[in-house]
Formats: sequence, C-alpha cells, structure tokens
Amino acid sequence: MNTPIDTPEPTSGLHVVLGAGPAGTAIVADLAARGLPVRHVSRGEITDAPAGVETVRADVSTPAGAIAATADAGVIHHAVNVAYHHQVDALPGITDAVVTAAATHDARLVVLDTLYPYGSADGEHITEQTPWAATSRKGMLRAELDRRYLEAHRTGRARVVIGRSADFFGPGVVNSTLGGAFFPAALTGEPALALGDTTLPHSYSYVPDVARALVHLGVSGTGDGRVWHLPTPPAVSTDEVHRIAGELLGGPLKVTVLDEPVAFGPFDEVLMAEYAEMFYQHRIPQNMVSTAFETAFDIRPTPLRTALAATIEWYRHAFQL
Repeated sequence: MNTPIDTPEPTSGLHVVLGAGPAGTAIVADLAARGLPVRHVSRGEITDAPAGVETVRADVSTPAGAIAATADAGVIHHAVNVAYHHQVDALPGITDAVVTAAATHDARLVVLDTLYPYGSADGEHITEQTPWAATSRKGMLRAELDRRYLEAHRTGRARVVIGRSADFFGPGVVNSTLGGAFFPAALTGEPALALGDTTLPHSYSYVPDVARALVHLGVSGTGDGRVWHLPTPPAVSTDEVHRIAGELLGGPLKVTVLDEPVAFGPFDEVLMAEYAEMFYQHRIPQNMVSTAFETAFDIRPTPLRTALAATIEWYRHAFQL
C-alpha cells in the first residue's frame, strides 16, 4: 500500500523561479508565503513581486545567461514559456541552458511541463505510465526535452524532477482555453468561448495547486528523477464546468463553441495556426490522473467548485466586472 512520504521542508536555500507567466508568478507567491528566499527571473520587468522577493531581468536562453541568473540557487523552478509559434525553435536551447545552470550550481531543477508528450494515448485515464505517443511537432518536442531532463538526472549531471499540468485556470491565468475568453464574458452575460466537443471529460489544473505541488517537489527532494502529475481534480465535461460556473454566477451561461482551430476573439490567426495540431485535445477525452502524487505527498487538488469560485472573484476584481 502506498503511504505518504515524510517530506519536512528546509528553511534555507535560494529558490530561483524562471518565468513570469501565471505559473511562475504563482510559484513565487507560494515560496514567499512560506518565508523561503526567492529570486524571480524574467526577460521583462517584474513589477508586482511580493515583498522581499529579488527580481532580475535576464535571458536564460543561453548557458551564460542562465548560469548568471541562477547564481547561488539551491532550487531552480523552470516555468519559462515562449510565444506559441516560437516554441519549437526556442525551447531546446532554453532546456539545455537551464540544465547547464542547474548542473553548474548543483541545484535541484523543478520543471513544469504539459500533457503534450502523450498525444492521444489513453485519454480517458492518463497516468505517469501512459505511453508517450505524440505525433504533433510540439508534442514530440516536449517528449524529447523531457528525455533530456531525465537523462541529465540519470547520468548524475543534475537533480531533476518534472511536474505535468493539464490546461491552466485560476487567478492570473488569461491566455488559456479556460481563461480570458471565458470568464469575462461569463461575468457580463456575453457568450463565453469553448473549444471542441464540450461533452467530453477534460482536465483543468488550478494554477495555485500547480504552484504548491511544484514548490513541494523543490523543497522535498524525494520525488527526483521522474515525472509526476500535479494535483488535478478528476476530469468532468467542459459542459459541467460551464454548469458549475453558471450556478456560481446565478444562471446558465451563454456559450459559443469553436469546433475548428480558426481565429476567433482573442485567439488570432498566428496562434490558431500553431494550435491546429493540438486541437485534437478538445476532440477526445482527456482525463489526467494525479493519484500517484496525491498519495505520495498527501496533497490534494482544490475542489473544482471552490477553484472556479476563486477564479471568478479574481476576474471580477481584475477586470472590474
């Protein structure tokens, strides 16, 4: 029988967070709330860091840049992403640079990743043992990068752990299939956008849960050398997500379903042209199972209704709706 792993948190050691998107920002907030020393690194200016967090502007796409930005790190949290149409070209170099930085500083490297490597394999029950069966360019790329991370750990070059998330939602998450094209419209009674077959189960990961789990992997060290599925509620249909959101907002939602990857609303032609090969995710069941992580570390996902309520409140305040 699996039992929770005893993982007391250290009280020292610098955590360097790479990337200032929703995940990186949430990781920084979680670390700062725990009283841990944090440096937040981004190519752009960071203006909203919690008190006591060091901020650094840096380009981590080269080894020299990554090494300098992560000086003195005990843990490096890799949440860097790039524009969708640049991922295939840019991410391999970033991967190699960040692994080199972790090896140089003997720092644990905690990598945030996606479900892309699995492709359409066993969508109704995606576990850490599901085959990596991607056929898309971005899926095969992510699989290759994950192999590099795990090989770096296997050979002793760096200490690495990978955490996978499903589609993000939550405070600060705007550029997502359950984000800025959905919540503002839902709050104002306008048609909210959905993709593909909304009757199918689809996993959505609440970004504060993602951050909390990645921080735990960073401070514990007991999960190194493998892939973990970060705590995510069991998938329900997107229609059910809409129903719950409607209850929270006081009535059924109006929804516009985009059943082809064409430009619509905030999703422009450049983005949707790149996303076309990934649109299969909205035409098949996609249930990411996080039981292994939940059992090993005794960390559970926030209930979906609670997470949706908090997200709605964030959007109401952030967008003054």
